[in-house]
Amino acid sequence: MKLIILAISLTLALVGGAAAETLYVSDELEIQMRTGKGNQYRILRMLPSGTQLEVLETDKEEGYSKVRAPGGVEGWVLTRFLMQQPAAREQLAAAEKKVARLELENRKLKASFDEAQEARGSTEKERGALDKQNRKLSQELEEIRRTASSALAIDAENKELKSGIVAYERQLQTLQQENTGLKDRTARDWFMVGAGVVLLGMVIGLIIPRIRWRKKSSWDTL
Repeated sequence: MKLIILAISLTLALVGGAAAETLYVSDELEIQMRTGKGNQYRILRMLPSGTQLEVLETDKEEGYSKVRAPGGVEGWVLTRFLMQQPAAREQLAAAEKKVARLELENRKLKASFDEAQEARGSTEKERGALDKQNRKLSQELEEIRRTASSALAIDAENKELKSGIVAYERQLQTLQQENTGLKDRTARDWFMVGAGVVLLGMVIGLIIPRIRWRKKSSWDTL
């Protein structure tokens, strides 16, 4: 791994870098930032692996690069210890953070999915209850319709019966009137018969004495 990194660093040292290029401290534990190009210059600070540096200048012959560290400190470091990508452990840490973030998002999505499934189940239950209630209401409505139809039929029958009763009452009144007339006529008839009988009796009462007197007169003449 170190040989590969060294080869990459040498390649970068040969190619050189443009101004303001961003490079990273290699997988070495620490590198020295000095005030000049060489070990005789004072060390400004120790740069741990993975430190992000801004490359200001590169000296291919000396193998040094002038860089600006976080905080604005500028100095020279060996070019072979720089690479274009973050250190492997930094990439690993970033990958682990990304994985952790994705796992967290995945758990959130799974929780949301479970909530959606639960809500869907609750919705299905509510839908089933509503369907059941709808069927019940439909049955009750049909029963009401049948009852209404029966009520209408009964009402029609009642109206017909009332009409029949009215007709019967009128007929009864007519019969009662005729019966009253017949009674009056019968009374008159009986009155006339009684009067006739009385008159006949009176006539007979008048005729019979005369007949007897005539007979007696005839007998006396003999």
